[in-house]
Amino acid sequence: MSQRDLVLGRVRRALADVPREERPEAVPVARDYLREHGDRTPEQTVRLLAVHLADYRAAVHHCDEDGVAAKVAELLSARGARRVVAPPGVPAGWLPEGIEHVPDAPELTARDLDAVDSVVTGCAVAVAETGTLVLDASPDQGRRLITLVPDHHVCVVRVPGQVVASVPEALERLDPARPQTWISGPSATSDIELDRVEGVHGPRALDVILAGPYGDG
Repeated sequence: MSQRDLVLGRVRRALADVPREERPEAVPVARDYLREHGDRTPEQTVRLLAVHLADYRAAVHHCDEDGVAAKVAELLSARGARRVVAPPGVPAGWLPEGIEHVPDAPELTARDLDAVDSVVTGCAVAVAETGTLVLDASPDQGRRLITLVPDHHVCVVRVPGQVVASVPEALERLDPARPQTWISGPSATSDIELDRVEGVHGPRALDVILAGPYGDG
């Protein structure tokens, strides 16, 4: 018996008592688990997000919405970024003068993006309990490729509106038909000796700007 036959046989035995006409959507799934852990105010939820982002070695910055442009300029200048890619939905005012703005376009290849210093995007939702940013290819986030190839990512999170406490709450906001990228800190991996290597599967550096009434530090 082949391994394929063995696996399929186990699947058939497991489904032996399931009527042929039954479909997955016909069976309700219990969702009585906790939606969030603890009772927090919106401000406390934003603070928790900042703590967990920092735990994952993301650099967290605070400002009000009017200060986003200045903060982006400061972060790009600190890295000496001269060429910056941004999706079309990113407000033009976020990108400072004196650098080359590279618009996201389908013809940009991974090789082209590897020559770019930084990428600036918004986000779809941020999860406080896990310190996770979710991008869904909306106009201010662009294609997945632009946030995986450049070595530096600046992501702007509008707080508190784009922040939720938990993964279940995040999923309710997201369209499952859209491509999603879930980011918890800069890209990192560890080998069998537990040596941490950053920048393998995405940006080596992640700057997160929390912009809004609770983003002022």
